[in-house]
Amino acid sequence: MLIYDLELRNLVEMRYNISDIKKNIIGKLQKNLPDHLVYHDVAHTLYVVEKAAFICMKEKVSALDKQLINIAALYHDSGFMVSPDNHEETSCKIARKDLNKIVKPDHLDKICSMIMSTKIPQSPKTHCESILADADLEYLGTNSFWSTGDLLFQEIQYFNPKFSEGDWNKLQVSFLSKHQYKTKFCRQYREKYKQNHLKKLEKLVK
Repeated sequence: MLIYDLELRNLVEMRYNISDIKKNIIGKLQKNLPDHLVYHDVAHTLYVVEKAAFICMKEKVSALDKQLINIAALYHDSGFMVSPDNHEETSCKIARKDLNKIVKPDHLDKICSMIMSTKIPQSPKTHCESILADADLEYLGTNSFWSTGDLLFQEIQYFNPKFSEGDWNKLQVSFLSKHQYKTKFCRQYREKYKQNHLKKLEKLVK
């Protein structure tokens, strides 16, 4: 009983200073993200942080997991400061460098696993990984699908100027056809809207 009480107290007392962590990484993103990243920008990171917190509430995760998901969301696209190529792996390296002295090693491992779960095609293995993966693509099943998609289209065109709107629509049809939400909340409340967007896109590419 004494060991159980000690473990419970340690869990309750585990509090990371999310405010300082957020201030540090957001400051770096604001300073170092290239201007041509109009989709993978600071606004996107903050959106994923917000949606991850919302899905956490709906999925009823523990207080500790909420913190770790929050941190993972803050760092999940930080690798874009270096390169879009393999940015998830780079994001993990940045997170480990920034957080190794303030986050427990096993918690840092969990954060990096969540970051890697956002890599396309997504293949989360845990509940926490599923929450972050869904938060990253939550917009697919919302009214902001078209405006947010336009930003991603612009970003792709920067790297490939010959990539046309027709190419983009076909890519979206392919992607949405294969994508699956992982959490109960998103499957229930986002999937049907995503399917509506897919139907509209399919008409555009005919």
